[in-house]
Amino acid sequence: MKITRIEIWSVTMRLAEPYTIAYETIDKAVNIFIRIHTNDKYFGCGCAAPDEEVTGETPESVSNAIGNIAIPLIKDSDPLRPVMLLERLRSKMADHPSALAAIDMALYDIMGKYAGLPLWKLLGGFRDRIRTSVTIGILSEDETVRRAVDFVQRGFKSLKLKGGIDIESDIVRTIKVREAVGKNIEIRFDANQGYSVDQALRFVEQTRTVPIELLEQPTPKGHGDLLGRVTSRAAIPIMADESLLTLRDVFRLARRNLADMLNIKLMKVGGINEALHINSVAKAAKLEAMIGCMDESALSIAAGLHLALARSNIIYADLDGHLDLIDDPTSGAVILRNGTLFPTNKPGLGFELKE
Repeated sequence: MKITRIEIWSVTMRLAEPYTIAYETIDKAVNIFIRIHTNDKYFGCGCAAPDEEVTGETPESVSNAIGNIAIPLIKDSDPLRPVMLLERLRSKMADHPSALAAIDMALYDIMGKYAGLPLWKLLGGFRDRIRTSVTIGILSEDETVRRAVDFVQRGFKSLKLKGGIDIESDIVRTIKVREAVGKNIEIRFDANQGYSVDQALRFVEQTRTVPIELLEQPTPKGHGDLLGRVTSRAAIPIMADESLLTLRDVFRLARRNLADMLNIKLMKVGGINEALHINSVAKAAKLEAMIGCMDESALSIAAGLHLALARSNIIYADLDGHLDLIDDPTSGAVILRNGTLFPTNKPGLGFELKE
């Protein structure tokens, strides 16, 4: 089997509910879709969700990287050798992680279809479903509580609150949400790099009686020592997100005990293949992992879901980036029931993206 051509196109999807995090407000998402064709009946689909703040990419740079770098390097190659092809691309596309992730997804999609298996089974098959958190952006106290109650009524059992701009409001909102949803709902808090060490520790102390499950990326990503100081002194688990972009990053985080947990996002690390290596380091270091996401189509969420289902130490999922997208062409690529995600169990990623 040989790769004959790769289609590339972009889709702009507005969000039904724009949201605010510590450093920006988001009201739309641009995803880049690809379809890798072969000289056989099999084809694979992938998706990139570039974010200039996180991945350093724009939709234009993703399209250019795939068209000008990837296609010349992998055309006429065997798509059933994904590791070889991805290693060929990695050094050339180090600055284009979500573009690499899209190609990675499409290659694994072909492999699963060829094998006649859903990808989560091909990768290991540890579990067949996983609970996902659902995100609430930075809102007023009353609106935060209203959203939290609404999500719980819709069956979600894990809430992720965003903050990092106003610590006083963050503390109050967290306490009020706990009062409103009761003790059996998981609450996670993501400061998106917005805190100092003292602020992070103060937040942990002031919400001690709530309680919350974890605090994600409280301090700036370029200062691992700050994250480590919070981790060593906080009474709850501290998760690294923006601080984790590469395999070398996870080694550094683990070696210096800078975090208790890791948020692995395919768009940041360059796809499933690299995420598997990162997760292996995490497992060796006894770090729990979560598969997270950006504002991604359901097809991309499916790729993250298949990975999360495959490995035992990936115990958390934050795979809700597709829920608010209007006119997602891959709607239906994952199944959501009462806050739990299921794969479609069709071969590969489990969804046929039509031409």
